[in-house]
Amino acid sequence: MTDLASVWSALGGDPALLSRVSAVERPGVLDARLPVRRSARACVGACALAAAELAALRTGGGEVPAVRVDDGAVATAFVSERHLLVDGRAPESFAPLSRFWRTADGWVRTHANYPHHRARLLAALGAPDDPEAVAEVLARARAHEVEEAVYGAGGLAVALRTPSEWAAHPQGVAVASRPLVERARLDSAPARVLAPVGRDPLSPAAGLRVLDLTRVIAGPVATRTLALLGADVLRLDAPGLPELEDQHADTGFGKRSALLDLAAGGREVFEELLAAADVVVTGYRPGTLERFGLSAEALAARRPGVVVAQLSAWGADGPWGGRRGFDSLVQVGTGIAVVEGGLGSASSSARPGVLPAQALDHGSGYLLAAGVLRAVGEQVSVGGSRVVRVALARTAGWLLAGSGDVGVRGDVPVGRWLAERDSPLGRLRYALSPVVFEGGPRDWARAPGRWGADSARWV
Repeated sequence: MTDLASVWSALGGDPALLSRVSAVERPGVLDARLPVRRSARACVGACALAAAELAALRTGGGEVPAVRVDDGAVATAFVSERHLLVDGRAPESFAPLSRFWRTADGWVRTHANYPHHRARLLAALGAPDDPEAVAEVLARARAHEVEEAVYGAGGLAVALRTPSEWAAHPQGVAVASRPLVERARLDSAPARVLAPVGRDPLSPAAGLRVLDLTRVIAGPVATRTLALLGADVLRLDAPGLPELEDQHADTGFGKRSALLDLAAGGREVFEELLAAADVVVTGYRPGTLERFGLSAEALAARRPGVVVAQLSAWGADGPWGGRRGFDSLVQVGTGIAVVEGGLGSASSSARPGVLPAQALDHGSGYLLAAGVLRAVGEQVSVGGSRVVRVALARTAGWLLAGSGDVGVRGDVPVGRWLAERDSPLGRLRYALSPVVFEGGPRDWARAPGRWGADSARWV
């Protein structure tokens, strides 16, 4: 359980509690050159242990419930979007222009799942909305020039780099200097008082109000997990930013979803929500929310005792701190795609590889949720507003530093970790949460509703 020990240490956890965790190992699931299976197990195990620790605190401080992490459940949850069915229909994962492209000197990967990102990509390339035409343009271009041109236009493209090239890159240097999970106390707010919770099921986050300002897998996975554990999670989105319906169906379990425009009259409503919030989780690129006065420090000044959990793609500091990013792009920029493709260089003619799951997203989501749970527990004893920060690129660096655990690829029946239920979106088949501890919840209290259909208020 070495990986779990390192994650638990990064979260500031008591090492004596590691004895409460057991694992069911299933070699071959999440098979990769990098230690994806072990790392995923560690992220989930740490989150489950943080939940169990808080549960013990809220039931009188007795023994921490036993945690059991099953590789099969973890692997199923890490590809939850692939198991999702909506009325029997499987969702589309990547749009036609979200893929690897060969350039004149290497490779570049683009992300164009959202209409506005697709439009900016095509504008930067001067190409029509046709994969063959885009391929022709990129085949004549240099990868790093494409990266800069597309980002300059507000789109998303990242040139393939080796791990050593990333380690020497100014952003790689900035990210490597940070801990896996950044944790800080912001002020001297009074200690938090938590009401006791019942045991059917044992819900350690019951009564916590969570403002969810996140999008696209990692942040929503964190808040989906907090919702499983009993938190009242209200996701807020700007009405002008489109959401992919299937993505919302996958990560919207347990939450309510409302639309609120901070730039057009929604600020007063937000302040009312913040005044009663216990946790604020953000997943927009650094700098985006700060212009609305939503930095961790500003939030704590207006709501002393709040826990602010921040997720970013490339980290909050460094030359890329303000850049957009997604799991697939971080894999390319940090060297993971080179390792998984077995390439010797970023200019190799062989195709780059990918992880068996969007493991940076899912792993970071569980790390962020664990950070929130531990922060709430720490507030009970010593108080203080808290900030927790996780970056996909830092999770990538941690994964790259591990040793491989490739096994014989095997198929594990996943039916025991899937469930079905009706919802406003239709009949859903979905993956259950892998966060499991003795007496804890096994499913969400509510199915996802339609995106933006709820009122922006606490219930």
